[in-house]
Amino acid sequence: MVHKKFTRRQIVSAAGMSLAVVFVLTFYLWHITENVRLGYSINDAGNKIQTLQEEVNRLKTLKASLLTLERVEKTARAELGLTDPREDQIIYEDIR
Repeated sequence: MVHKKFTRRQIVSAAGMSLAVVFVLTFYLWHITENVRLGYSINDAGNKIQTLQEEVNRLKTLKASLLTLERVEKTARAELGLTDPREDQIIYEDIR
C-alpha cells in the first residue's frame, strides 16, 4: 500500500478550509442563539409592559374614585373645616 504524500500547499489549503467551515458554523450557531435570547427578552419586556399597563389602569381607577366631588367635599368639610360661603363673601363681576 502506497501512502500519498501531501504537499505543504495542500495541507495549508485543507487547514484553511477547515477553519473557514468552523468559523461559519460558529457564526451560525451564535446567530441562532442570539435570536433565541432576543426572543426571550422581547417576551419578558411584553409581559412587563402588560403588568405596568394593568397597574396604570388600577391607579387611574383609584385616582378617579379619590377625586369624586362628593369625596372632595366631604374631606373639605370634615378634615379642613370648610363651609359654604356666606352671601357677603360672594363677589359678582359684571362681564360685558
